[in-house]
Amino acid sequence: MNYTDLFRATLPETALEVAALLVLIVDLGLLRRASSQVRITASTLVGIAGCAAALWAVSVAGPYAYGSELLLASGGSAGVAQSAILVLTALTLLLLFGSDFTQNIGEYVAVVLMAAAGGLVIAAAQDLLVIFVGLELLSLGLYILTAFAKRSGRSAEAAMKYYLFGGMSAAFLLFGFSYLYGISGSTNLHQILLALHSGRAHLATPLLSMSVVLIAAGLGFKVAAVPFHLWAPDTYEGAPTPAAAFIASVSKVASFALLIGISASAMHVFDIPQFAGGVPQAAPLQPVHLGFGGPWSLVLILLSTASMVLGNLAALAQSSVRRLLAYSAIAHAGYMLLGLAFFTYSPLSAKAVLYYILTYGLTTIGAFGVVSVVERATGSDKLDSFLGLHKRNPLLAAVLLVLFLSLAGIPPLVGFWAKFNLFAAVLSVSAGPVPFALVALAIAMSAVSLYYYLQVLKRAYVMPTVDDTPIKAHPVTLIVLLAIAAAVVVLGCFPSLLQSWIASFYS
Repeated sequence: MNYTDLFRATLPETALEVAALLVLIVDLGLLRRASSQVRITASTLVGIAGCAAALWAVSVAGPYAYGSELLLASGGSAGVAQSAILVLTALTLLLLFGSDFTQNIGEYVAVVLMAAAGGLVIAAAQDLLVIFVGLELLSLGLYILTAFAKRSGRSAEAAMKYYLFGGMSAAFLLFGFSYLYGISGSTNLHQILLALHSGRAHLATPLLSMSVVLIAAGLGFKVAAVPFHLWAPDTYEGAPTPAAAFIASVSKVASFALLIGISASAMHVFDIPQFAGGVPQAAPLQPVHLGFGGPWSLVLILLSTASMVLGNLAALAQSSVRRLLAYSAIAHAGYMLLGLAFFTYSPLSAKAVLYYILTYGLTTIGAFGVVSVVERATGSDKLDSFLGLHKRNPLLAAVLLVLFLSLAGIPPLVGFWAKFNLFAAVLSVSAGPVPFALVALAIAMSAVSLYYYLQVLKRAYVMPTVDDTPIKAHPVTLIVLLAIAAAVVVLGCFPSLLQSWIASFYS
């Protein structure tokens, strides 16, 4: 084992872990008697510095292989997802300013950084065991973050439900991985693919189908796809707002990066990479029709359809904006799963899904930031808490308008281009009427989503207010929210900026 290459490949994760230790040293060792704002400022700055160092490390970290088996990838979807995870983690840390849900600030920031390190592992993993370790590192951090508001009964309840559902999903996932290992004789995605392509798995078709179902169940939980979504509304509602923003953005980016990697492995065969000095050389992509690709596509289509329909229709009945965002997240997961379902037929799908999840992650952090400010001022996240927001805080109302219209897919905001690219990638598939029918359903459900987003905006801008008391946001929080809203507008007006950045990781 070449430990030098291993250290280089895991530089981003190492930077985050070192930053987490420094946060604990600074907060618990040097600033224990300082005020909460000083501790928040110090811990957040150290955490953001760690994210910046890890972001630099992503650009220099290479892949890691043990023998001829690639364990950790670099560049491509892995590089895009890792960079996005670090940027989004830094933004969620900035939401701590003005928060008062915990006095254990250093511990909170440290757990966020360690969970983000798990997300980095997931995004680059090319081996079943590495995938599982990364998922558990991320998941354990998310369970802790959900329960971090120790004075809140809802936070404890949400964490317990999240933990129980998560443990069950991990069992399904590991069981599916065990079947896949038994069929192929390897835990490496590339070797598994070669075994399936060579025909060794033809005699084990029932086991292969079972493994697909179990893996889809385990990963469906991670992305809150129907029917594995039951944890999401309670978690989004009960978790501290910065933690909910982290769950809704960073964990989704990591999970969909993993799904992109698995879908690519399920539906394509690469030439065996030759390693020169431990660095795999580029290999051409050869599409084939594998038994693993057929049932995998079918399962993704079923999950996508159910998520789009139930997520959007259930959001119509919500009176809590947090739960509304949870069901909205379920619907958005459905759109992205639709792109992955036709990965084998459309080479544009992977980049379209990456574009979608990056823009969704950025927008949803801003949405939770607005909700957190309103919730702290009014004591509630109900729809009526947003009454008269344009008078009580015009800048906050403007941010809410931009973000919710982007989530609904209204041009010229970036959410429109995310959906446009994704639906165009699916429509480019020549596979009969199924893609067209699914895209038509997705467009219809997007129209439904506009209704419940407008319910919030109607209260912010149209309906009369019952309280004219100004809503004040922490200056740092307001600057972050304005920056996110500006990014949503700029990326919408110049969509090629993000597309070119994503494409640069594939060059």
